[in-house]
Amino acid sequence: MGLRRRRRHGRWVVPAIPASSAACAAAVMMLLVVAFHSLLAPPTSIPDAPQRSRSATASSLMVKRNIPIELHRSLFGADLFSVPSGGSASHDLWGSKLSEFFHGCSNASSEFPTAEAVTHPNRYLMIATSGGLNQQRTGIIDAVVAARILNTTLVVPKLDQKSFWKDASDFAEIFDVDWFISSLAKDVKIIKQLPKRDGKIVATPYIMRVPRKCTPKCYQNRVLPLLLKKHVVQLTKFDYRLSNKLETNLQKLRCRVNYHALKFTDPILEMGEKLIQRMKAKSQHFMALHLRFEPDMLAFSGCYYGGGEKERKELGAIRKRWKTLHTSNPEKERRHGKCPLTPEEVGLMLRALGFGDDVHIYVASGEVYGAEETLAPLKALFPNFHSKETLASKEELARFSAFSSRMAALDFIVCDGSDVFVTNNNGNMARILAGRRRYYGHKRTIRPNAKKLYSLFMNRTSMTWDAFASKVSAFQKGFMGEPNEVKPGRGEFHENPLECICEHSQVLPESTSLSQSVINTKIGKSHLNKSRGRPSESRSGDEVLDWRELDYGENTPLNGLSKENESEYNLFTRPEDVELEELISD
Repeated sequence: MGLRRRRRHGRWVVPAIPASSAACAAAVMMLLVVAFHSLLAPPTSIPDAPQRSRSATASSLMVKRNIPIELHRSLFGADLFSVPSGGSASHDLWGSKLSEFFHGCSNASSEFPTAEAVTHPNRYLMIATSGGLNQQRTGIIDAVVAARILNTTLVVPKLDQKSFWKDASDFAEIFDVDWFISSLAKDVKIIKQLPKRDGKIVATPYIMRVPRKCTPKCYQNRVLPLLLKKHVVQLTKFDYRLSNKLETNLQKLRCRVNYHALKFTDPILEMGEKLIQRMKAKSQHFMALHLRFEPDMLAFSGCYYGGGEKERKELGAIRKRWKTLHTSNPEKERRHGKCPLTPEEVGLMLRALGFGDDVHIYVASGEVYGAEETLAPLKALFPNFHSKETLASKEELARFSAFSSRMAALDFIVCDGSDVFVTNNNGNMARILAGRRRYYGHKRTIRPNAKKLYSLFMNRTSMTWDAFASKVSAFQKGFMGEPNEVKPGRGEFHENPLECICEHSQVLPESTSLSQSVINTKIGKSHLNKSRGRPSESRSGDEVLDWRELDYGENTPLNGLSKENESEYNLFTRPEDVELEELISD
């Protein structure tokens, strides 16, 4: 009856409605109107300016009307997660404030005798490396150390010319061989080839293979007796065949090889420097990204990214090349952080950390799975997108393009020269570059905390952009290349060469100190045999190979294969490569 109109004295009278009820009704009507317009708007992962404005307006309305945020999320979805175009003005994005307190230090101690004093005559060690350029680099570094352990003469290592890349380059076509020999003369005697007597080599090499992560004692027990008997021993498949943890002088020798003796040839260095200068001409700072999203990587790692039956069929066909791969749980692999991020996820992580769309990115990558469709979200976030193929002419790259290792060397140089280097789940190139950048002043190196970021990416549309960015920044602490990220005695040596990094005389905060005495003490307690000063021997059997230790496909041009090579390299129809199977089943 309260709503019935009553006529009095010739007038229609409408009963009074409380003010609170009117406000509530108005709020509900406003909510329905905005929701209706939101449903009609075309969906997009990267909203344009008007959409960002509409989202901000809607958010303001929700706050003013005291409508629960859960209702806001359910109604506005992707509009709530609006990616801004601008970045942070923080100087820390491009470098660490603490880097000035550290420097590389890899000189041998007075207790480390010279090669002339310890090298036995008539003993020669030959090494056959395996894998791509960076996998072979680890083998070359460890070959020098192995020769020192055995007090033998090292023959310049042979590079892998037969496996996946079929690169015919020899050592001297990629590295300055004369510099390599002379710069290490005090540590290990190195010769270009076996000596000859009466026109014949001194002895026929005895070919063998040592277990993965072989310790000094392992080399002395397995290889030294054969050297004494045969005089020449060749170690095959030489990658990751030396223990990660060694006494300090041997670790410093690793650093002298890696950061000083292994220098690219002049033509490679000159072209790499041209690419760096062209990136610097475009912007005050530039970022390098090792994307690592090749079909081979995804297949070998057991990772799937929601591409349905097509993706499962294609990646499954590639996986058949490796008979020894165990059946994996793709969801579990991603949940545990064992899969590379998608290009879109990499872009969102970088934007959340504060890098704006004006940043210029140099991308080092093989053929990206899904090609342009997969790269589109990353390019939308960072349109200033470059590679060696876009920076240099075909004529300039002609002397390198037929050789995958030389092309990989160019990427290596540019990534090393970048202000910020971003890895995607730590492959060989990423590990070596991360260590090199630490050694030369802790230049900013970012690697995704994939384990924690996984769930965040899965639920990103249920939160505001500010909340998402805040969580990314929190999760990435300890993954930004700061000096104090790795505890002494922890981590893979090529990525974290702590024994080769010293502090300057300035006083540092206690939490940041990487004091050499602390490092040596902690490593000594955990790994050294006190009576001999050597690491205690660990299990010497071969370990299961991690996909991050492989270089598959990383040197294929970013814009796909040339027609000349297409018939020789078909990811979905190529027969199983015997070399790859040997490598992985080893």
